[in-house]
Amino acid sequence: MQRILIILIAVFSTLPASGQWSVEVESGLSFQSYNDVRIPNQSGTTFGFNEDFELQGPVIPFRLRLNFTFYEKNHFSALFAPLALDYEGSAPFDIQFQSTLFEQGEYIRGFYKFNSYRLGYRRDFLQTENWTLGIGFTTKIRDARVKLSTAELSDKKDDLGFVPLLNIYAAYHHNNLTFWLDGDGLAGGPGRAFDVFMGAKGPLLDNKLLIKGGYRLLEGGADVSDVYNFTLVHFAVLGLIWNFY
Repeated sequence: MQRILIILIAVFSTLPASGQWSVEVESGLSFQSYNDVRIPNQSGTTFGFNEDFELQGPVIPFRLRLNFTFYEKNHFSALFAPLALDYEGSAPFDIQFQSTLFEQGEYIRGFYKFNSYRLGYRRDFLQTENWTLGIGFTTKIRDARVKLSTAELSDKKDDLGFVPLLNIYAAYHHNNLTFWLDGDGLAGGPGRAFDVFMGAKGPLLDNKLLIKGGYRLLEGGADVSDVYNFTLVHFAVLGLIWNFY
C-alpha cells in the first residue's frame, strides 16, 4: 500500500497545474454468477464458491476514484476498488486446495479477496454537443487471496500482480443528463479481465455535485500453472461525483 501511494503522488505531481479535479465514491449491492477455483491448477480440486458454498452477505462494495482533466480532452484517474467475499458451508466432496485436503462433509469457511489499484489515462478523440468518445489505457495492480479454513485446518493462496488494460469511453449528453459506458478490459493468453460500467449521471447541486447510478460487470481470471480461477460479479451501482478546481 505504501508503494502504491508513492506512485500516485509521483504521477499526479507531474500533472499540469491547471485543470479540473473530481472525486467519485461508489457503492451499491453485488450479485455473483460464478467463482470457480482450482489451486494448484494441475493437482487441485475444482470447486465453485458460488455453487458449492453459501455467500455470506449482503455484499456492499466500495470504490473511490480520483480524476484529473486537463486541456479538455485528457483524463488521468486513480482508482481503489476493494472486493471481499465470504462463504460458508459443508464441503460437497473432498477438496485438495494448495497442500491441504479438506474432506467431504467438513464445515468450511471460504474467503475470496480481489482488491484492485489502478492508474489510467484516456484521451477523447471525439467531442460534440451530444457525444464524447475516448480511448486509453489502464495499469492495474491486483491484490488477490483465496482461503479455505475449518476449525483445525487452514490454507491460502495470495497473488499480487500487474495487469495492463485498454480503456474505452462513450457518453451521450442530453440536457443535464449524461448516459455513458466506461470499461477497462483485455483478453488473451492464459487470462482475461473486464470491468465495465453502464449508467447515467445528473446534477444534484449545479455541476459541482452529481449523482450516478447504473450497472457494473466485473469478470475475469487466469488459467496458469499454479492457479485456475474465473469470477463473474454483477453490481447495482449508486454513487456521487464531486467536481472541484
